[in-house]
Amino acid sequence: MVWRHIGESVLFSLGIGIVVVYLLQSQGLAEPFESWTTIITFGLSAVGALLVSGLAFGIYRSYPIRNRIDTLRDAMLMLEKGNPVPQLPYMGKDEIGRLSEQLSRISYKWEEQVASLQRLSSNNTELAAKARMSAVVEERQRLARELHDAVSQQLFAISMTATAVGRTLDQDFEKAKRQVKLIEEMASVAQSEMRALLLHLRPVHLEGKKLSQAIPELVEEMRAKVSMDILLDMDEDLQLNKGIENHLFRMVQEAISNTLRHAKATRMDIALQMRGEAVRLAIKDNGVGFDVMAKKQTSYGLVSMEERVNELGGSLNVASAPGKGTRIEIRVPIMAKERGWEDGGAATDTSTVS
Repeated sequence: MVWRHIGESVLFSLGIGIVVVYLLQSQGLAEPFESWTTIITFGLSAVGALLVSGLAFGIYRSYPIRNRIDTLRDAMLMLEKGNPVPQLPYMGKDEIGRLSEQLSRISYKWEEQVASLQRLSSNNTELAAKARMSAVVEERQRLARELHDAVSQQLFAISMTATAVGRTLDQDFEKAKRQVKLIEEMASVAQSEMRALLLHLRPVHLEGKKLSQAIPELVEEMRAKVSMDILLDMDEDLQLNKGIENHLFRMVQEAISNTLRHAKATRMDIALQMRGEAVRLAIKDNGVGFDVMAKKQTSYGLVSMEERVNELGGSLNVASAPGKGTRIEIRVPIMAKERGWEDGGAATDTSTVS
């Protein structure tokens, strides 16, 4: 559209110039040209002047158009990233103006839908109370399966290997040393599994605490129990409703559990901050990593996180590769009308990571 306006301005200037020259010649107001050289020189000079003036006028005329297009592009990028779009200024009644009005309507509907999702998440108090007992039963069954499938098998393997060490110690000392090393590795794995399972024995809700209290307490507890360095960067003045706080707490809990069980990491960074009109949760570790495409559909933890993020109208991005660690970034838009809204209860929370 910008180049079209510039082209139209240049053509308009040329047309006006031709008309003026014709009128001057036809009315005898201009002296006749003495030679073809004069005609060519005058024609080229006039065309050049008209082109320059038309181009300058076209650029001047297109400047407001370019500004309006940039404003629309910035608004669409904000909407694409999951951030609320501020009120767009009036842009006239042309094509750009109509696009601006349509984008404003789309933005308004998007904000309404996100607000509705978040309000629905925070209004599930009664359902949460009814589902809590069922969740406890399901959690006990899941933990029993995990204990049998993971920890019990590891302990059985440790017991068998320890028995073998007693038989081979006098006969083959080097083999016995390898068996003791294997026992140490299996005990470490069993310990990590047990810590991850114990993490899920924590309450499935915040128990009346604010998110700014619950997450630092969780991180301090993990620092005291595991040898992994856990760094927390969290805004202290987060103003979120209960449903969003509960989901964010559970996603942090799930991420720590997955890292303890599978990542073999020595460091984990957790950042929870407001970024404009959205809250950003970023979790990074230096563990073994995994193939995202192969793991995403089979990992109950990632599926659970994605369901929580979708319920809040946010976005989830997982970046990992074998040997490269893992980074999870979550963005949840916060509508202005939802800030500090505390009338709703905590959302129903029955899922866990495995």
